[in-house]
Amino acid sequence: MKVVLEHLTKIFPSRNKKDKNAEVVAVNDFNLEIPDGKLIGLLGPSGCGKSTTLFMISGLQAPSSGKIYFGDDDVTKLSPENRGIGLVFQNYALYPHLTVQQNILFPLQNLKGENRLSKEEMLTRANEVAKLVQIDEFMNRKPSELSGGQQQRVAIARALVKMPRVLLLDEPLSNLDARLRLQTREEIRRIQRDTKITTIFVTHDQEEAMSISDFIVVMKLGVIMQTGKPQWVYDDPANLFVAKFLGTPPINVFSGKVEGGKVFIGEECVIEAKGVEDQEVYVGIRPEGFLLDEKGGLTGEVSGIDVMGRDISVVSTNANSLNPVVRSIISADEMGKIKGNVARFSLKEHKVFLFNKETEDRVYFGGQIAAHEQMLAQMQAEGEFHSSHEGPLPREADDKAKEETVPEPKKSFFSKVFRKKKVEFVEEENETPAEEGAEGQAAEQAEERKESE
Repeated sequence: MKVVLEHLTKIFPSRNKKDKNAEVVAVNDFNLEIPDGKLIGLLGPSGCGKSTTLFMISGLQAPSSGKIYFGDDDVTKLSPENRGIGLVFQNYALYPHLTVQQNILFPLQNLKGENRLSKEEMLTRANEVAKLVQIDEFMNRKPSELSGGQQQRVAIARALVKMPRVLLLDEPLSNLDARLRLQTREEIRRIQRDTKITTIFVTHDQEEAMSISDFIVVMKLGVIMQTGKPQWVYDDPANLFVAKFLGTPPINVFSGKVEGGKVFIGEECVIEAKGVEDQEVYVGIRPEGFLLDEKGGLTGEVSGIDVMGRDISVVSTNANSLNPVVRSIISADEMGKIKGNVARFSLKEHKVFLFNKETEDRVYFGGQIAAHEQMLAQMQAEGEFHSSHEGPLPREADDKAKEETVPEPKKSFFSKVFRKKKVEFVEEENETPAEEGAEGQAAEQAEERKESE
């Protein structure tokens, strides 16, 4: 089922009674086309609007404006039960007093009219879904008798048993430990491929989104920053936010400049950028973009080496780095080349990204220009959806709001009285030493007169 979102906007009213204009724009003019049978990841930091977008698709929240289409059907005003969606929450939301089988059967038992099934049909479908998610041997257990991963699979089975047109997953792996999270996300990917149900997966974990999604949507403050295949978005970020958000370890960002077709970090020329106008830039270098080179242009003061087996991570510092430390991933075979406290690096061009210092938009140079155009042409040929944010970044409006002066809160009657008494007390305290000093000086003068007489 293809899902289309047209100019979707969600505005929450202000809770401040005195300032009714302080509305919160959770999702801002959101346009997206989700192809049939694909798994997409809505990815972004907390508060970016990804869950709000999911809840509008499900019908749990009504959009302030815009349209939602399932195929050719406008479902914007349809209730959740009439949209044909399956929704899996972060906290599983299982009925503790029911068995696994009863939890899975529950949505089918509430079907009415021509959609209602016989008991045999319901049991058959429940057993088929249980086998799909590999929990068929736990059908008589209660949720409390299952592990976190098993409970999550029960929640997915309950959502799938209705044979939904669209499956919605709201951070389904957040409550699982690291090993179980890895196993469960592989299960989700397998289930989606087997069922071929259009699936929307919400997460703040970029590793999760990149590992199981057909393509990702990176969001910030309710705005789409970039969409595309996970690896392509990682290799070709459209702006500094996307580059910093994707990648573990995170990208190394330096303050630099372009002069005469060369990129400088501090006084060091690190790479050529022919054809780029002279300007102040942020230089982003992926950890895997460093090469140990005695003649390299970039230097770092080595503070440690993290051994990771096949690779090592050289931890260093640079005065122009915006990160507290610079992490460079190199082969473990080259560890012997690091001598002393200073390491010199040359850089891989396709792992170095330049961003305009004012707009934070990408500045392409060298072979990156042709690689970017080739990627766009390939995505268009394959029918893949690709977009990136245009215009001012959403952070600008957010920063202006933070800079606005906040009126001083009105003081209560008791605080005014307390403040007045405190002032009076301080004044009396300051006067006391002066009075005592004057009386003492007069007494000393009287004694001096008596002695002279």
